[in-house]
Amino acid sequence: MALDRLDQPRDLRRTFRPHYDPEVFGRLSERIARFLGTARFLVYMTGFVAVWILWNVLAPESVRFDPYPFIFLTLMLSLQASYAAPLILLAQNRQDDRDRVQYEQDRMASERNQAELEYLTREIAGLRIALGEVVTRDFLRSELQRLPEER
Repeated sequence: MALDRLDQPRDLRRTFRPHYDPEVFGRLSERIARFLGTARFLVYMTGFVAVWILWNVLAPESVRFDPYPFIFLTLMLSLQASYAAPLILLAQNRQDDRDRVQYEQDRMASERNQAELEYLTREIAGLRIALGEVVTRDFLRSELQRLPEER
């Protein structure tokens, strides 16, 4: 009856599922996805496939492990692809999340900049109006130069 009591902690449940940190796994998947998209990976995979095929065609019959239709090679490449696709999608989803946060921060900064620009525009307009009523140096000089002429 301990389950009915809310003032008592629950007993720990033992699970047989492996525990993993989603952030660590996400960073690892991004590193793998970044590597899968490089020319180096393509060169490595091409070399691996070429060595595999050459070994199973040119090596003595007793050491060949995957005869001509190369079914085991096909299985290995399919397995690699079945892991690569979800890792790439996971990395893309994490990048989308980062892009969404960055977009929101950019939008907020843009709104602040717009508000500041509108404030400064109003201040400049107010200064222009106030300066319209103030005597400028050029206006004062021209008036002083006209004074001797009027006498």
